[in-house]
Amino acid sequence: MTTEERKVIFASSLGTMFEWYDFFVYGALAAIFSKQFFAGVNETAAFIFALLVFAAGFAVRPFGALVFGRLGDIVGRKHTFLVTILVMGAATFLVGLLPTYSSVGLLAPLLLVLLRMLQGLAIGGEYGGAATYVAEHVPAKRRGAYTSWIQMTATAGLFLSLLVILACRSLMSTEAFETWGWRLPFLLSSLLLGVSVWIRLQLDESPVFKRMQEEGKGSKTPLRESFAKWSNLKIVLLALFGLSMGEAVVWYTGQFYALIFLTQVLKVEPQTANLLVAGGLVIGTPFFVIYGWFSDRIGRKPIIMAGCLLAALTYMPIFHGITHFANPALERAQETAPVTVSADPAECSLQFNPVGTSAFTSSCDVAKSALVKRGVPYSNLSLPAGSTARIHVGGALVASYDAKVAGAKEKAIAFEAALTAALSQARYPDKADPLEINAPMVVLLIGVLVIFAALTYGPIAAMLVELFPARIRYSSLSLPYHIGNGWFGGFMPPVAFAMIAATGNIYSGLWYPIVIAGVCFVVGVLFLPETKDREIHHGA
Repeated sequence: MTTEERKVIFASSLGTMFEWYDFFVYGALAAIFSKQFFAGVNETAAFIFALLVFAAGFAVRPFGALVFGRLGDIVGRKHTFLVTILVMGAATFLVGLLPTYSSVGLLAPLLLVLLRMLQGLAIGGEYGGAATYVAEHVPAKRRGAYTSWIQMTATAGLFLSLLVILACRSLMSTEAFETWGWRLPFLLSSLLLGVSVWIRLQLDESPVFKRMQEEGKGSKTPLRESFAKWSNLKIVLLALFGLSMGEAVVWYTGQFYALIFLTQVLKVEPQTANLLVAGGLVIGTPFFVIYGWFSDRIGRKPIIMAGCLLAALTYMPIFHGITHFANPALERAQETAPVTVSADPAECSLQFNPVGTSAFTSSCDVAKSALVKRGVPYSNLSLPAGSTARIHVGGALVASYDAKVAGAKEKAIAFEAALTAALSQARYPDKADPLEINAPMVVLLIGVLVIFAALTYGPIAAMLVELFPARIRYSSLSLPYHIGNGWFGGFMPPVAFAMIAATGNIYSGLWYPIVIAGVCFVVGVLFLPETKDREIHHGA
């Protein structure tokens, strides 16, 4: 690696890592945001809505890909990703200054959504620029290895966000952190912004782009050439359905959803969960570069497809294993005293109401909400129309109630007391016992999940760059990447958690990434070309 190559990789990777830090620090604090910004709805809906605000940033990423991809193909790679980092840094800093729901009501979540969308636009332009910029600087035979440093930055950004949050939590009480301390990781991003901008100002423009400009071969209408011509559009669609959507769900399941599963489903204390995930990231992160390097030898396609297939086949046993080692008391209680909700299906709702206009008051909704709030898995049985829901905890029976009838407050007190007693008798834990957590095994399993993510993610930058011609590369690769990661990947946490809340099965949310990774494997194997030895320096 030459000095110039090292400088390009370091500057691009460090700046991208800081952008991912800015993006993921919100997701790592989603539980706190649900309390501070969505206090007007029930607890389950508040957390799902907090995840959807996280996903809102992903939803606009394809639009950022279009806007900044066009700029990158017209005015240059360097200037475009300088703009993206400024937008990201400013939006993140402002999140740290936002008023909460208790201060300004609905204006608080609206402002939060706006800033998250600005972050999403910035990320939508960042990745394509960084991947293209590095790939166009480095030797062909090392393209997979060198671009894999860009791929590692998303995991490194998540790791950095967890470390900063852990540091801030250690400096104050839990109450203080949840009241105001959560703002510190966002405000500290201003320091990262300054460093990133200074580093990127030292870079020169991509040699491929400069050569195209000198030869007059650059595109004046990159979006039209990318998406209005079938010869290129079919490659865009293959990149989406045979590559990026599978990579996206594997990455977010293995790293981000694992954290949510630990804290919200298994009720592991947040600081402990952050440490467990950070340990898994330490194990798995080097494999992003290892698999990038390996793709220069055997090809990109077999490595990425192997990641999708392994994830689809092993997610269920791995997450069962995480439960076994992180909250064995919950596993034991499930086996000895399974919980069942028996109810009229017609009165059971999907308990998600982001604007707070609906009240979930039926006996079925009351029963399921109480169980989801406690993190208790359950199965469902149907009762005849008009029946009042009831909860079976092993051999114990707890009758639910209709929250709209007279005397509902008294009924609620009696119901909560009866349910608490039944769950306690069956030894369902309120939270994971720190003394029972087998930390090495949990870290190892999360490390395996990160390794799966590395299989799909490590070589993908090189492959996306190689799929498209230089004149429209920034635009063409950015859109399928960000639809895959923004829509298929970004919506994975809220969809999975909503599936758990609806079914009561703590593993039901895993069917989302399993199906998508499986479809991607089939499409990729059958239709995706290998790109390892392609020439990428020609504009046409």
